Amino acid sequence: MLKAGRNHTLTVSRISDYGLYLENEDHDEVLLPNRYVSLSDKPGDTKEVFVYHDSEDRLVATTETPLLRVGEAGFLKVVDKTVHGAFLDWGLTGKDLFLPNRNQQGGILAGHSYLVYLYEDSVTGRCVATNKLKTFIDNDEITVRPREEIDLLVASESPIGYRVIVNNRHWGMIYRNQIFRPVAVGDRLRGYVRRITEDNRIDVSLQQTGFAQVKDSARTLLQLLRDNGGHLPLNDASDPAEVQRLTAMSKKVFKRSVGMLLKQGDVEMTDREIKIRKR
Repeated sequence: MLKAGRNHTLTVSRISDYGLYLENEDHDEVLLPNRYVSLSDKPGDTKEVFVYHDSEDRLVATTETPLLRVGEAGFLKVVDKTVHGAFLDWGLTGKDLFLPNRNQQGGILAGHSYLVYLYEDSVTGRCVATNKLKTFIDNDEITVRPREEIDLLVASESPIGYRVIVNNRHWGMIYRNQIFRPVAVGDRLRGYVRRITEDNRIDVSLQQTGFAQVKDSARTLLQLLRDNGGHLPLNDASDPAEVQRLTAMSKKVFKRSVGMLLKQGDVEMTDREIKIRKR
């Protein structure tokens, strides 16, 4: 079944004056308009498309990539407001995403960006936005585990760090003393679950922990050395702030990574720098 707000891999079934008709295994068809069609397209070809409802409530396909899909949260900009709600820039040509008044929390201003969640309306099947996230983002039943790699959306900043949305499902927190690179609200990042507390709070890190972290950081440090002509002006006595500025690592992780690279014979260190060892 073809559903709006999702990507589908479909087969070209026929060509019309308006574009290509694509179908799934159940022979449900959707039109891919001419502006997304090339002269080389022919029946039998497969195409990866995004499906949504057009202004006349018909399913239509596009090869454009939307900013959000069903089940995803993100920041979208308000491009227009009416008495019924707001319209958000969805990243699709000629199609904005509707944010009904009933789904708004706080004042919504044109030209500003807001954190929203995209869901499929159960009655119409259309894609709808909401910034009332409680129904969709919660920590009632945790679906991640410690040390698991996760997708993060930076939702807000506080004195202790950044509140993040984990895998579009849960709330988490990155504490400031765990951040060694620039982070801003709206960023999409890869991270790791540090711990899950008894009251289902999820603490997140942007780096792996334990040996896996050292191995990954050592690989990153070696690439940084290659990118900087084979050396960096750092050693065991370097200031932690300078280490963080040049490597986006804590001093502790840097020293452990250097130790691994020294043991492997990949680098050597002087009183002035660390450099790739010539073999």
